[in-house]
Amino acid sequence: MRAIVIGAGEVGFDVAKLLAKANHDVVVIDVDEDALDHVSEKLDVMVLEGSGTSTKLLEEAGIENAKILVAVTAVDEVNIIACMLAGRLGVETTVARIRSTELSNSDSATHVSEFGITVAIHPEESAAAEVCRLVRRASATDVLPLADGRLHLLGLRLDRNSPVVGRKIKDVMADHPDLHFRVMAIARGIRTILPSGNEEFVRNDQLFVIARPKTIPPMLAVMGISDQKIHDVMVLGGTDIGAMVARELSEDNNIHVKLVEPDSERAEDLAEELSKVLVIHGETTDIDLLITEGLSDMDAFVAVTDDEESNLVTCLLAKHLQIRKTVALLSKPAYIPISQSIGLDAAVNKKLAVSREIMRYFREKHVLSVATVPGMDAEILEIEAAPRSPITCDSLMNLDLPDGMLLAAVMYGKHVDIATGTTEIEPGQRAYVFVLSHLIDEVERLFRSP
Repeated sequence: MRAIVIGAGEVGFDVAKLLAKANHDVVVIDVDEDALDHVSEKLDVMVLEGSGTSTKLLEEAGIENAKILVAVTAVDEVNIIACMLAGRLGVETTVARIRSTELSNSDSATHVSEFGITVAIHPEESAAAEVCRLVRRASATDVLPLADGRLHLLGLRLDRNSPVVGRKIKDVMADHPDLHFRVMAIARGIRTILPSGNEEFVRNDQLFVIARPKTIPPMLAVMGISDQKIHDVMVLGGTDIGAMVARELSEDNNIHVKLVEPDSERAEDLAEELSKVLVIHGETTDIDLLITEGLSDMDAFVAVTDDEESNLVTCLLAKHLQIRKTVALLSKPAYIPISQSIGLDAAVNKKLAVSREIMRYFREKHVLSVATVPGMDAEILEIEAAPRSPITCDSLMNLDLPDGMLLAAVMYGKHVDIATGTTEIEPGQRAYVFVLSHLIDEVERLFRSP
């Protein structure tokens, strides 16, 4: 299946890599010859030099056979025009990266839907929202809302003192029958386990647990994890993400935010724009400055500069000063897997928002969304049960479901239930399924009409 990617930068490279790995026929277009050379050296894809707004170049890329066009250059106007052209040339799905909040905001006078764009992606906005969720839920390594926010998937790290270490999942659940949560996955070393009830908790396990928001505090208590509130936050970097994080957190009257920005003009602009934030002009790598400005007194430290190495180092310093929560913006594949093993609490990758949306359009039509979480080698499918599909034939405990698949929850209307063995799925209901990558086709078959 043909896919065209406009933009060979970091996000475009990741998108092309993702699509090529799924055995799609990928063409990458960019005006930057060096960026295209990098793509060509690393990936088995076709590259074309030129503008994604050129009809002639799009035709050369085989747009008449393309199912999807993804425009992720650094220029909104290029992305929008490329998607408009693709739509007029018959491409079924167009995805545009939009940085401007004037276009991505649903309250704006002009919206991307007016340009015929199927979906607009704002990676910076998505990353900022994830950072804020992680700061507010200080005990979690990951926070992913599901079922329109009615459920949360939390990443949790078990230390040696956790009361559940050495116990089976089913025994812990049996001790708390009124506490509805489910352990959906365990990252143990380099393995991802979708556990049965007989699986034992092990020290240093990273758990991925699904629960209702109001159930999270007592569930954390069961795991022996404290959920202390955050009051003082330092944000390193006045980037778009840093500004969004500072603005969002400062709206909470119980949270005090300091933001450090090295560019004097940018710092002045942010000081005027963020009335509730203390903006500090200074180098983000100046450790003495950070300590002088109260780094050791912070409850949380967020590093979202454009320098990933600086984000890593300053977060490690913050952990050395015993700051409760550290969050770093990381995108390089080599950094994300090791981030928690070297002491970071959480890492955020702004590219994930793009890949989640794109993979949704390469699944069958009853797959409504696809999500992934760093550290978990499994996908989370939001999938609708078709009439007479195998998944609707009996309760889950009586179905022959493959190992490597766990059903998390079922949603019908505005109601959502965490799944158990007695759960029965009816046609038209939406399910949230955790599945190892090699079993995705099998899961789709279970939800498909015969």
